[in-house]
Amino acid sequence: MEELFFLNFKTYNEATGKNALTLAGLAEKISMQKGVKIIVVPQVVDLRLITENCLIEVFAQNIDAVSFGSNTGKILPEAVKDAGAKGVVLNHAENKISDSELIERIKRAKSIELKVLVCAETIERAKKIALMEPDFIAIEPPELIGGTKSVSTENPEIISNAVKEIHKIKKIPVIAGAGINSAEDIKKALKLGASGVFVASSVVKAENQEEKLKELIKGFD
Repeated sequence: MEELFFLNFKTYNEATGKNALTLAGLAEKISMQKGVKIIVVPQVVDLRLITENCLIEVFAQNIDAVSFGSNTGKILPEAVKDAGAKGVVLNHAENKISDSELIERIKRAKSIELKVLVCAETIERAKKIALMEPDFIAIEPPELIGGTKSVSTENPEIISNAVKEIHKIKKIPVIAGAGINSAEDIKKALKLGASGVFVASSVVKAENQEEKLKELIKGFD
């Protein structure tokens, strides 16, 4: 399994519209230079802008479990795929959904061959999610998201234990997220058994996004 770097654009100004395209272009260039697979996760409205101008793999930030029809305000999975997305992120700490709804969204995504990364805030939730058989599970303690303290330093056991418990159920790759700010944070996460990392503000909000990405990518060496 190749190691992955998921870059979440959230709704930051620095990663919206033209800025989203610029950041995706930087991520694509560095991914090709360094041989590390970077997957960008922009806002839904920016999906097509990026996929029509970049070759980098793109995931949507969310979908709803709806089909074609009367669903005003919902995110149709087919529309996300048509815009060029290869996958979707579900259940991020900033957009939590119930287990019953999560099951339906995973089913809808898989029905049209969208890959699925599901976020889990605890090992117990991760074990429940593993039974739903997503393609990836991101373990992200909410209290560390967006901060300067990394999950791999502050709570390394949650990564290693998540890997162990999830793999008892199914060999689903575990992605480490929350407070990843340095190459050393990434090295630690990978040593703990993670198959990649989920990063946002440390890159998006950086004074020099390109230099920060280059710095972080060294963690995969």
